[in-house]
Amino acid sequence: MADERTQLVGWLDMQRAIIHWKCEGLSDADAHRSVLPASPLMTMAGVVSHMRWVEHCWFEVLFLGRPAEGPQFEDGPEDADMMVEGIPLTRLLEEYDRQCVVSNEIVAAHSLDDVGRHPDFRAAAANLRWMLIHMVEETARHAGHLDAVRELLDGKKGYY
Repeated sequence: MADERTQLVGWLDMQRAIIHWKCEGLSDADAHRSVLPASPLMTMAGVVSHMRWVEHCWFEVLFLGRPAEGPQFEDGPEDADMMVEGIPLTRLLEEYDRQCVVSNEIVAAHSLDDVGRHPDFRAAAANLRWMLIHMVEETARHAGHLDAVRELLDGKKGYY
């Protein structure tokens, strides 16, 4: 019976919580261990970092029009946002949490019909509603990746 915004943010928050749940009890060594030969950067820690930067990209850069800053905008290697060797998982999760708070504040302050403002990216032409739906999909997809990676790491299974 909730309104549209509450439902969209609720679904996104649930997927964000699954990201955390998949990381519970994981050692830093395992969080950084690669188990997918063709995707060596898809570690638990790498995906958490990626999700932090995806939140930043969609809500701060594309929607608000802030400067395109962050590893995905630099001239470095592809998937640089997943290169987190040596960064503790707890720190990555804290950074993700802080970014999610910023994202939720942005969503709360704008109409779902407002469109993005960054002039350099076509995706910024989407409205906030579309961006929220996209973030639910992206977060859920990566939560699924984490579910599979976690099972390969230590056999832990859960909601999937």
